[in-house]
Parts: sequence; C-alpha cells; structure tokens
Amino acid sequence: MPQPASLQASAGGFVLTSQFRAVTTHFDNSRLDGAIHRTVQQLRQKTGLPLSLEATASAEAPLTIEVQGAGEAIQSIDENESYTLSVTPAGAHIEAATVVGAMHGLETLVQLVQPSGSDYILPLVSIHDSPRFPWRGLMIDCGRHFEPMDVLKRTLDGMAAVKLNVFHWHLTEDQGFRIESKLYPRLTAVGSDGLYYTQQDARELVSYARARGIRVVPEFEMPGHSTAWQVAYPKLASGNPPTSIRRDFGVADYELDPTREETYQFIARFLGEMATIFPDPYMHIGGDETPAPDWKTNPRIVAFMHAHHLKDNAALQAYFNTRVLKILTGLHKHMVGWDEILNPALPKDVVIQSWRGEASLAQGAEQGYQGILSAPYYLDAMKPAGTHYLADPLPSSSSLQPQQRKLVLGGEICMWAEQLYAGTIDSRVWPRSAAIAERFWSPENITDVDDMYRRLNVISIQLEGLGLHHLTQEDASLRELAGTQNIDQLRIFASALEPVSFGERYHEQKTSQLTVLNSFVDAVRPDPPSRYKIARLTETFLKSPQSDSADQAALTHWFETVANSVPTVEKQMQHSPRLAEVQQRAQQLPDLAKTAMDAIHFISSGTHASVGWKASKLAQIEAAKKPSAIVRFTFIDSLNLLVNAVQE
Repeated sequence: MPQPASLQASAGGFVLTSQFRAVTTHFDNSRLDGAIHRTVQQLRQKTGLPLSLEATASAEAPLTIEVQGAGEAIQSIDENESYTLSVTPAGAHIEAATVVGAMHGLETLVQLVQPSGSDYILPLVSIHDSPRFPWRGLMIDCGRHFEPMDVLKRTLDGMAAVKLNVFHWHLTEDQGFRIESKLYPRLTAVGSDGLYYTQQDARELVSYARARGIRVVPEFEMPGHSTAWQVAYPKLASGNPPTSIRRDFGVADYELDPTREETYQFIARFLGEMATIFPDPYMHIGGDETPAPDWKTNPRIVAFMHAHHLKDNAALQAYFNTRVLKILTGLHKHMVGWDEILNPALPKDVVIQSWRGEASLAQGAEQGYQGILSAPYYLDAMKPAGTHYLADPLPSSSSLQPQQRKLVLGGEICMWAEQLYAGTIDSRVWPRSAAIAERFWSPENITDVDDMYRRLNVISIQLEGLGLHHLTQEDASLRELAGTQNIDQLRIFASALEPVSFGERYHEQKTSQLTVLNSFVDAVRPDPPSRYKIARLTETFLKSPQSDSADQAALTHWFETVANSVPTVEKQMQHSPRLAEVQQRAQQLPDLAKTAMDAIHFISSGTHASVGWKASKLAQIEAAKKPSAIVRFTFIDSLNLLVNAVQE
C-alpha cells in the first residue's frame, strides 16, 4: 500500500535467509546507504533473521539496487520517483532513476515480505511503479497544540512507508508561534508558551525528511491567524493589538496591517531567515479566514484602500499577497496559500490549496493556477478510511481541459490540532492516511474498498512496527481511564464506539487550548475495525439472509459480545468519573444489541415482527444518534438497515 501502477505475480517466492545482503551496482551515496540500512533493520524486525547491517563489498547479493543518479539536490515536484522491482527465485532487483525512486522500491520490498511455512519469503513479482500525482502531502498543525520532535519523526517514518512525499508543517497560529527567529526573538519568547522548535530542530527535521524522500513545506500564517505575531510585535497589528495569544479556537479578528511598509520589511526579513532553514522551493503563507474588521474601520487603512483603488477587504488581501509573493520570488520560492488567496489580481505563480471543495480547485485551474486538493482529506472530520479513499483529486469525470488538469499537482491530508495532542495524534492520523496515500499514488481505477481495508489492516501493524502508537494508544488510554490493567471488557465496549466529527465535538464541548484531552473520546479511534466489519457482514447477510448462516452467526456473536461487556464496564465507571461520562452509551448498547439480534432472527427465520416493532426500534436508533459523551456507535447505519429489512 499504495498499490503499484503495474504488478504481475507468479507462483513461488524467494526465501529470505541470514545471508540476505544488498549491493548497489551503478550509483551510491550516503542517502541511498541510509535507506538500505533502514530497510535491513525493518527486515530484521519482520523476520527475526540476524541480517548484517554492514554493506557488502561483493558484486553479487540477493538484493541488487541499480540507481542512475542522486536526483535533485533540493527535491522538487519534478523529481523522478519511479522504480521497478523484480523478484525471482534467485533474488530481488530494484532499478530507479533517482535515489528517491529507489527508496520507494525498498518500501515496497519491505511490505512484500510474508511468512511461508517456517520461512519468510518475497513473492515472485514484477512491479513497474510511479506516482499518479507529484504532490502527496500530510499537513500537521503544530500551532494550536505543539507536537514534540519524536512525534514528527515517527510521522515522517509512516509517511515514507506509504510514499507520501510532502510534510506540510503548520508552524504559526493564533495559539502559538512555533519556530525560532533569531531576528525577531519575541515571536517565541512571547508567542509560544515556551513550546517551539529551535532552528536546529527545524534543520534536523528537514534532514530527517530528506533522508526519507520527503520535502518539508513550512507554513507561516498571514495576514490572519496571526495573533501570536502581533502579541510579540504590536506594530504589526491593523488596530488595537491583542494582549495575549489565544486560548479559544475559531477565527480571530486580529490581522496584520497590509498598508504599512514596515509590515513588509518585517515579513521580508523573517521569510529570508526561514529560507535559510527550509530549502524547499515552496513556502506556504496561509491566507485563509481573514475577516479583518479593522481593515474596514481603521481610517488610515480605509484611506489607503481608496488611494489604491481597492474596493474591499478581498482586494486589499490580494494586494498584500502580491507584495508577499514578490518577497518570496526574490527568495526563489513559490507561494502556496489556502483558497482565499485566489483572486484575479494575483499572478499565476502561486499554488492554491483547496480546503473548501473540488469546485474551488477546478476554479483555480480554470484561471491558470496550480492547485492541491485537501477538502475531502480532513482527518478531524473523523470520517472512515473508505470515504476518504473514494475522494479523487482529479477524477476522469472532471470537466477540466487537458492543460488545466496538468495544473492539479495532487492532494494533501490535513490534521488540525484543536482536538488532539502528542498522546492522541497517531490514532487520528494512522492508519487512515495510508488509504489516502494510495489515492494520491495509485491509478484512478484502484477503488476496491474491501480490498483496501484488507490491506490497511496489514499496513497498520507494519506502521506500528515503525514506532507509531495508533494501536497501543487506545489500550494505554483505557487503562488510565479505568485505573486497572483489567480492560478486556472495556476494550470490547470501546470497540463499538468512535469519536464524533470535529464540528460536533466543538459544538458540544467548546474545546479550547486549555481543555485536557484525556476523556473516553480521546481514547477511542476513528474508523475502528468494527465499523467496516459490521457494515460488510450486514451487507452480505442481507443479500441471502435465510441461507447465509455464517454471516448471521458472526453478526449475532459480535452484538452479543459487546452487550455482555457492559456490566463489567459499568462497575469500572463507579470508580472513574471520567469513564462514567460515557454511562449513557453503556446504557444504550445492550438494548441496541438486542434490537440487532432480534432483527437478525426475524430476517433469517422469515418470521414477522409484531406491528409497531419497527417504528419503536427506529425511534430507539434515532435516540442513539443524539450527542452523548462526544462518541457515536460505529454500527448505527448497519443496525438501521437490519431493522428496516424486518417484515411486520
């Protein structure tokens, strides 16, 4: 995962032994050596074989890697990432034009390893692979909640495993300025609560990412989402400056002043400093959600707008963006910004990142702007992997013309941080991001959701083997909530629940930066296995309910099991106020499970329920959909199908 562009498999495999070695046959450098070293370490972990980490001097080895050259000195969207991988009974061979392509081939090789009897093998395959889109990103918001370096590094390891190649680092927000500036030290001294990345940290992360074929694109929000800028340097404000960084989330009314030359001198010096840390050709300036009430009321700004024939705030922001674009162009950088920067007054040398929808992306392409789609890939919406998977950045049904289609560079997954922190981020990002990564890499016609989930279960375990905590985090959180190691029944109970969407949680909880994120909702995972499992079992059962005894039994057993978990969990709730927050869900679950089992019995036996049974059960389902403890049942849609299939 992602599925290769072309894969042909044959019967049999190459048996891995302790003599397995890799040799480069044409080109070699330290970056390629590092990738090979990491590959051998992963193979050791997967197979238990005592593989040597030392490079072999032999001209022959079970794994040969033929790379034509280093690739670009500073990786760009034009980097050749293609590779071929062939496995024969004699060994494996990877060919690539660049080191980045070879890295992708090595990641595929690791994923192919599988047990066969008492051995581990590589199946016999011939793979020709290249990405569909050159921009395959993941954005992590470190402004609202700071993420430690070890979290970011393991995130990069996960990205490399599934061939994502852009780490979009959201570094500034109303709630915190997270990157050290030696020219303007108050940005972090006043605007970060002491939680920020030093310039050395940033350089280290850029190097770590490059070693894995990943570009780092920093984002510095302007002119909105800039409270932290203005707290540190009030002269940047459009009106009365804020007195502290924000704790609440949402859109603030503080914006930078786009009419003062001092603003641009400040930005030019700051971005010039950042350009020495971040070598990537692209730099993100944010640009979204800028209500800017001071632009409409500050007499000096209003006079400036009249003098420059700027009719409204959008025109003034376009003026601001044009000035910032000139600064970035002088630094040999391309500008990236969110939808709101799209304005006919803006030159075409910018990239529009669409968070408002596919129509916005198409509009930009029609006007000649390059674009990245993010709207369907907001992980904080808590949608299942299957939903994200079927959202295509550039479907064949798109009305864009061939030249316009070339302007769509790809997509980016977005992980905003209002409702997560270092302890929960892994379970919010993974494994769903692996499914989206496949959408960005693989051919458009790879859309089998069932097969995606089959492979996602495998890659999820492999990702945790890299050091990610998306699976173990849930158990650790449940133990802490219950105050005991005896969580077998609590785990079963939790498996039937998942977090509500960002909007639902924000409405119900009013999360702020000071909210302690240690509730039951923070323990459970988005899109847990039960959601897909019960949906699939229900779908197949309803196709032939009176003959499909296997699916009938599996459904009945699952509902019976989750219902039986409740008495133990309710006892644990008596000793844990935080766990007791989900008491209403514990009360609802046995009744919902009984409804499911009754429906399965009626349908499979061909018997009818009493008149009014269906209406009462549908009302029960509607009640269970209402907010409670900021979690929802994973099986409600399936239960609805089962009840509606009952005859009265």
